[in-house]
Amino acid sequence: MNRHLRHAVVVTAALAAGLTMTACQNGSGSDGSSSTGSSQHKSSSKKSGTSKDSTSAGASAQNAAGSSQRGVSGTFSGGTVSYLAPGKYTVHVAGKTDQAFFVADDTAVHGAGAICGSPRSEARPSCTLDQLETATKKAAVTADVTLKNGVATVVRERHDVENGTGKTGVNGTWFGNVGYLAPGKFTVSDMKGVEQAFFVSDSTRVYGAGTICGTPGSEETPQCTLTQLESAAKKGVSAKVEIKDGIATTVTEDS
Repeated sequence: MNRHLRHAVVVTAALAAGLTMTACQNGSGSDGSSSTGSSQHKSSSKKSGTSKDSTSAGASAQNAAGSSQRGVSGTFSGGTVSYLAPGKYTVHVAGKTDQAFFVADDTAVHGAGAICGSPRSEARPSCTLDQLETATKKAAVTADVTLKNGVATVVRERHDVENGTGKTGVNGTWFGNVGYLAPGKFTVSDMKGVEQAFFVSDSTRVYGAGTICGTPGSEETPQCTLTQLESAAKKGVSAKVEIKDGIATTVTEDS
């Protein structure tokens, strides 16, 4: 009985020891496996995220660099500048595709009567961007435009013809319809549709025959004011225009 009892005790102790070791091994293995897997997952995720951010930043930098180089550079001489949107314009040179451009706070603008300044002066005073916008909203302005990366560095208004003699403008007599362009600036179109722009000055003499001023059907052609000429030209009036150096000396309405 004692021998059987001792044998039973030994077997029981052995079984208990075995179960304890198994429980410890399972707990250690589970904890270690979970910890290791989680650590590897977090490390992989962090590494992947850093790589993605780095690539995105690089692409953005490249796009920004590319954008700054997309604009056109060069000088467009004798073009007509037209308004597109706030801060955005086009310049048209005969025989070429219209070129859009932007203006900036440091864009230099010089006028010759339409944007600002006087059409009778050789000077090209500095104008504001607001004056450029106001003038080009009314009508296209003849100017030389210098661009750098799509942004104008200089917009220099000029008279319609610069002949290198120290004087500006065309000379001659035109018969046709007189139209309004901008304060102090008009056009005269002949029967063939050829249009010539011109300016007026305080010394321009204007004679009416019923549309600009005066009485229709009368043999008299009274002298009219420049304000009356502007009002009539906005509607359209037929007249003979004598031009010297781009400025009308006389505008005589057809009777």
